[in-house]
Amino acid sequence: MKHWDQFLEPYKHAVEELKVKLKGIRSQYELHSDHSPIEFVTGRVKPIASILDKAHQKGISLDKLDSEMQDIAGLRIMCQFVDDIKTVVEQLRSRNDFEIIEERDYISHKKASGYRSYHVVIRYPVQTIRGEKNILAEIQIRTLAMNFWATVEHSLNYKYKGLFPEDIKTRLQRAAEAAFRLDEEMSTIRGEIQDAQAFFTRKKEMQQDGKK
Repeated sequence: MKHWDQFLEPYKHAVEELKVKLKGIRSQYELHSDHSPIEFVTGRVKPIASILDKAHQKGISLDKLDSEMQDIAGLRIMCQFVDDIKTVVEQLRSRNDFEIIEERDYISHKKASGYRSYHVVIRYPVQTIRGEKNILAEIQIRTLAMNFWATVEHSLNYKYKGLFPEDIKTRLQRAAEAAFRLDEEMSTIRGEIQDAQAFFTRKKEMQQDGKK
């Protein structure tokens, strides 16, 4: 267990640091009263059991985990609109505190299951007491609708161990398309949604100022 604690410690630091930095992007948009492409950010370090399972499935030896497993450190950025995903990706590309080594567009090219998301794999430098350590981390950017579908699919995948009954598989694919149509419809009324949100925010601020 001590070995795993030492191995995973830099990944834990990376997740916490990246969450702060990514949330900082949202704060900067809000400071300038602009629509933030980031709704919220989550992060996690993959559990040891999941690391071992994936290593077995992918044929990755334990001494090569740090160079061949890209998602031990995982961040997830949620967006309101599909177009926000492009903005977030551009923001990530413009940064100089990490290096993007791979991008996978599962929105333009969805998986057969119906899964949609945009993945960015980065090499992130973590400062340790023994010097700098570069680790791999995966950032997934998706809409709230895409995330709802992916969360449900992930749970069912554990239940059926990847071997979905045909009727469940078909229904999941239909649900994925319904979620994407929802995203498309929301994009067509984006202006109205943002105006309503701005109005609500101003009203809330006025109410708070009145209580002071």
